[in-house]
Amino acid sequence: MQLEHFKNLTEALMSLPAVGKKSARNIALNMVTNDRSGALRLSHAIEQAVANVRICTRCGNLSEHELCAVCADDRRDRAKLCVVLSAKDIFTIEESGFYKGLYFVYASEESFAPLEKMAQDGISEVIFAFAPSVQNDALIYFIEERLLPYGLNFSKIAQGVPTGVSLENVDMLSLARALEGRVKI
Repeated sequence: MQLEHFKNLTEALMSLPAVGKKSARNIALNMVTNDRSGALRLSHAIEQAVANVRICTRCGNLSEHELCAVCADDRRDRAKLCVVLSAKDIFTIEESGFYKGLYFVYASEESFAPLEKMAQDGISEVIFAFAPSVQNDALIYFIEERLLPYGLNFSKIAQGVPTGVSLENVDMLSLARALEGRVKI
């Protein structure tokens, strides 16, 4: 059985996180037999997203412009900066509706210079919204030590987020309580 195009589609789907061979084959089969128009809509949406979504030049969030909607919003509390490890964490926190400050995605040590620039631009509190782990605690300490000269207050979200659980898997009430009950460090 050759089906080169079907095989390519299945392999492309398998490259997605959490999609194994069986799931990829079932999705591909559904696309080509049951929902061709849905598959074409998906294809177009992927093409448009890849062509238009970029990284915010200030904070590392996803955006369709130079600045993301959060950085461009003058109503945000510009004294608070929530540092996260992934843009998907911003989506999760925003869904809670509790936090109204700015964000920064700390992707690697190369992220430090832009974070340092934000720290100099009127930020008074840095909130670390990392899932609890030894590695993340070490990273918090590293960042805090490097930002100490700027006289900032540091806090981290409270222990309402279970250890080893990604923020996207935390219920909204626990996340809101963790942000509200953050502790100074």
